[in-house]
Amino acid sequence: MIKERLRRLRECMKKAGVTVYVIPSSDCHESEYVCAHFRAREYMTGFSGSAGTAVITEEEAGLWTDGRYFVQAQMELAGTSVRLFKMEEPGVPDVETYVKEHLKAGGKLGFDGRTMSAFKAEKLKAAAEEKGAALLVTENLVGAVWDDRPQLPKSRAFILEEQWSGESTGNKLERVRKQMAEQGADIHVLASLCDIAWILNIRGRDIPHVPVVLSFLSVTKDTCTWYVDGSALSDRVQRHLKENGIKVKGYEEIYTDLRGVKDGQKVWLDKKSVNYRLLYAVPEKARILNQSNPSELMKAVKNPTEIQNLKAAHLKESLAFTRFMYWLKSNVHKEEITEISAAAYLDHLREEQGNYLEQSFAPICAYGSHGAIVHYSATEESNTRILPEGFLLVDAGGHYREGTTDTTRTFALGALTEEQKRMYTAVCRGNLKLASARFLYGCTGYNLDILCREPLWQLGMDYKHGTGHGVGHLLNVHEGPNAFRWKLKDGGTPAALEPGMVTTDEPGIYIKDRYGIRLENELLCVKQEENKYGQFLGFEVLTLVPFDLDAILPQEMTQAEREYLNRYHQTVYDALAPHLNEEERAWLKDYTRKI
Repeated sequence: MIKERLRRLRECMKKAGVTVYVIPSSDCHESEYVCAHFRAREYMTGFSGSAGTAVITEEEAGLWTDGRYFVQAQMELAGTSVRLFKMEEPGVPDVETYVKEHLKAGGKLGFDGRTMSAFKAEKLKAAAEEKGAALLVTENLVGAVWDDRPQLPKSRAFILEEQWSGESTGNKLERVRKQMAEQGADIHVLASLCDIAWILNIRGRDIPHVPVVLSFLSVTKDTCTWYVDGSALSDRVQRHLKENGIKVKGYEEIYTDLRGVKDGQKVWLDKKSVNYRLLYAVPEKARILNQSNPSELMKAVKNPTEIQNLKAAHLKESLAFTRFMYWLKSNVHKEEITEISAAAYLDHLREEQGNYLEQSFAPICAYGSHGAIVHYSATEESNTRILPEGFLLVDAGGHYREGTTDTTRTFALGALTEEQKRMYTAVCRGNLKLASARFLYGCTGYNLDILCREPLWQLGMDYKHGTGHGVGHLLNVHEGPNAFRWKLKDGGTPAALEPGMVTTDEPGIYIKDRYGIRLENELLCVKQEENKYGQFLGFEVLTLVPFDLDAILPQEMTQAEREYLNRYHQTVYDALAPHLNEEERAWLKDYTRKI
């Protein structure tokens, strides 16, 4: 099937004179997760992970992805003729280098300019110019061979009232315009769906697990225009827009409107989040201000209402997760439980909570060796029965009206080896060390990442993913600019941690073909004392789910680490016990006992 699709694509490439064709993972908005209509890379390669780039030449097809997906990609690409390129591994060329190596003078590089970020497209354009090759960005060649391509979604938008958002749309626009004035920008163009949803206080269901509406936004000193399919807007939403002075135009009309920008006008956009066709729609004599959207930092710093609501959301999620842990440990030796049925039961427990909307991402419920696949997703073919032995790794979350959650726990289901306990303890120690950090204002997640990795590095071990990501407020579960990492992403600038930012803390270890361990809490950055050295910050843990004491070696922990874990477990018990029945409370008391 994949080989036939590649053959047909190469026929289209030949007709268009294209010798190298690049297929990103994104949509027209640089979204991490995309609706079915935009899953072109998956359609052409068979790889279903959320991150990756395909490059098709006349003789070869390659797929680039990061360490989270190496195992999954190897499995999904088997028999497709698509070659896996493991990003950032020694001797592996990046996409731009590979493209330059395979482009020849007089050749032509192609990609869909709507689904390639301006930032990446300019790098590819430079590679083509360096090799004396032409560029084709106006034709969607994958669309020409995708016979049964799904249509664009048409979900209904809904308003996120101020009781949940904590700030009016008018005030958010005022803050954006103030920053525009400070930068001398005449027009601000946004393609990032989460930024648009946050500014407008509107959510939707156009992307699975990401409550947004496919759209663009432009803001000037006096106007705001939302480019969106009008059929998605109810009378109530339209009234909300009118009250805030927001005009509605068709989704595709932004490209035409940008061509009308006047000479000398300054257009503020982020080349990493706008697509290439948006960028080159702006006339050459206009001035481009290439900076992050001001709303990126605004939405990352949660306001008091959002924080209060998030704590309520995490109490609900923690109750569901803890009840799941109790059910799992009580029943795994009594009844047949599979990866899929376990994930479904967790979501059932979540649905019992008020204001639950949907999962915040496809759950990872990975038993045994499947846990070593960082972003494993159970299918009918891979679905495995969970036995009363080894580890079950569960990474899941929910969208509530109050906010978004993301939790990971690894459960011991029977007797463990000393090695398994030692690895679990090291991962747990890393999680606790980061959560208990105290640091001066100005520190970034890059300064703190070592705290989490150090227990594993001492064992000569590591994990091939970031330690933590920001979390949106009823938006994408993955949000910037805050993150815990030790490597800077391409062109990235570290963001200082600000009070009000929420970032995950999720170290892990993955032993191929054997097991995986990951432990994830969400951390709220908070102010601590201020003295002559400056403002100190720390973290408040939002996630309230016990770590599995059946997998911990207390002797491997320092006294301070044991004391911190005991305090955390006491907090978990105090918060959850009033909401549990007598049997559940007794069980939780044991699993939050002091060690």
